[in-house]
Amino acid sequence: MKREEVFNFSAGPSVLPRPALERAAAEMLNYNGSGMSVMEMSHRSSFFQEIFDSTKAKLKAALNVPDTHEILFLQGGASTQFSMIPMNLIGGGTADYAVTGNFANIAMKEAKKYGTVHVAASSEADNFTYIPTQSELTLTPDAKYFYYCANNTIYGTEWGYVPETAAPLVCDMSSDILSRRIDVAKYGIIMAGAQKNMAPAGVTVVIIDKSLAGHELPYTPLMFSYKTMIDKDSMYNTPPCWCIYMLGLTLDWLETQGGVAGMEAIKHEKAAMIYDILDNSALYKPHARVDSRSDMNITFRTGDADLDAQFAKEAQARGLMNLKGHRSVGGIRASLYNAQPMEGVKALADYMKEFEVKHHV
Repeated sequence: MKREEVFNFSAGPSVLPRPALERAAAEMLNYNGSGMSVMEMSHRSSFFQEIFDSTKAKLKAALNVPDTHEILFLQGGASTQFSMIPMNLIGGGTADYAVTGNFANIAMKEAKKYGTVHVAASSEADNFTYIPTQSELTLTPDAKYFYYCANNTIYGTEWGYVPETAAPLVCDMSSDILSRRIDVAKYGIIMAGAQKNMAPAGVTVVIIDKSLAGHELPYTPLMFSYKTMIDKDSMYNTPPCWCIYMLGLTLDWLETQGGVAGMEAIKHEKAAMIYDILDNSALYKPHARVDSRSDMNITFRTGDADLDAQFAKEAQARGLMNLKGHRSVGGIRASLYNAQPMEGVKALADYMKEFEVKHHV
């Protein structure tokens, strides 16, 4: 198939903006008259420093990051942050965790290696179908931080509010960063793997209140110290140069869409198109509760595992790729990240309607 014939609904690595890919292709062998690809140049060169500084400034502007916070470009994915966060913040105390999906659950278990963890809320007993309300959170006095995952990729739920806590908020925004407006000042740490809304896999964005750095546990590895990374401006070692460059190109594209505010309106429109079908369907059964639905990852099933598999197989034959649910839960999942074009969502909606007419008895 040609690229024009395919719509990629993968949960990550996911679709990237076509203009960003086209520009990267044009600059692949010779970036800005340097005679080198970005993948070849030294991270200490003036060429890459320009890319780095520009990308950081674009991200700061896109999210209105205050001067109290530092933007870091790290490696290891969000999974490395599951360890790095408690190593730097827990300090022998207690941390509160909201367990609303697979990755929040993993993060909670990892944090237990470094201090005391209190589960402030969990939706596991209900198969992670909902997000707890503020009144359902049981918070620990003097907690070092409160951790939650803003969007649960596997189960298709999303926090519709910012928790109110005395402790610093630590949030995994891997799946919905740059898709909605946020007040960065409310957070101690925002972290996000890039491979969903920002860039190819390889760079992890961390936005940290600088006052939280420098309190790491004594056995924290050098490369896991936020203070080290802040002091060296993410360049203690070689950073993920190509991915930082691609993030910059994605941010350029985002600006043409009206920035984060513009993208927020677009994402609501895309998600509403699919949820409208689900809410009026006699075949499809959504996983998430209505009040907890994600705009980024829409999860549902037919009630028959074989029919779910057939849905994904027939969709792929039509160029609607990667609609199979996560291996741990099955079903169907459509990821509508920023770069998923409206045409792709319309094609999925048409297919869903046709599939239901064909298979619902």
